[in-house]
Amino acid sequence: MTAWLRNHRRAFAHALRRLWSAPVNTLFGALVVGVTLALPAGGEAMLASLLAFGRHVSGPPQLSVFLAVDAGTTDAGEVERRLREQPGIAGFRFVGRAETLKRFREAEGMQEVIDALPRNPFPDAFVVTPSGEDPRALEELRSAMAAWPKVEHVQLDSDWAKRLDAMLRLGRLAVLVLAALLGAAIVAVGFNTIRLQILTQRAEIEVSRLLGATDAFIRRPFFYFGSLQGLLGGAVAWLIVLAGTKVLQQPVEDLAGLYGVDLSLEPLGAAASLVLLGFAALLGWIGAWLSVSRHLRDWT
Repeated sequence: MTAWLRNHRRAFAHALRRLWSAPVNTLFGALVVGVTLALPAGGEAMLASLLAFGRHVSGPPQLSVFLAVDAGTTDAGEVERRLREQPGIAGFRFVGRAETLKRFREAEGMQEVIDALPRNPFPDAFVVTPSGEDPRALEELRSAMAAWPKVEHVQLDSDWAKRLDAMLRLGRLAVLVLAALLGAAIVAVGFNTIRLQILTQRAEIEVSRLLGATDAFIRRPFFYFGSLQGLLGGAVAWLIVLAGTKVLQQPVEDLAGLYGVDLSLEPLGAAASLVLLGFAALLGWIGAWLSVSRHLRDWT
């Protein structure tokens, strides 16, 4: 084992002993970090579920491709071929002019109006379901289809998609701002915790410096201490979010059932959990770095 690895192993073991020697302080420190991080983490999980609920209630976006009135069977077949080859389309269905006329005739109060018309005024149409929901991609798809031969008009039902996208961006921004503010609070907590550790070990640190210890050697145990404390806090936050999803699971299912939607509140996934733990450890490290750097600079 190289000297570098031995130094890190000793610093890690020293940090673990410090945490274990004060279990009450360690527990309360982890609770403070955990409760603080549980707010944005829980908000992210809730936002994902609410957006899924909104998609189920609103339904998928669709585009209506109206052909020219004089378009024939060959023209409709050509448009169908292009739809099959066009990327970004999940599916489509053909709505013939006869079917549209029949549906309007069966509508209340429309039969006399339809019978008075000299001929069928409705064009053939295709109802297209895109594979994505990004408003810009939907607009590009609409423009591409509008340029096809014998296509008179393409109507994009994108209002709900734009609203959903705006809600998503606003929600994500709110979660990021909340995470940044609470992250700053966690850094401040870590700063003060490491400060107390440094003050209690001031004599030991001064002796180590007289014996030739470098600043990196002195900083290393505190960095591990702050990172481990942050990691424990992240684990507590993960448990809080998990418990919260279990508590809210039944009310969410009852609400979704009123809309005829099968929806459940999911806990954080593997990627989100790793991000939460890594972010918590990083905040603890930053607090330790700020505190140690300040005190070592003051003692120089």
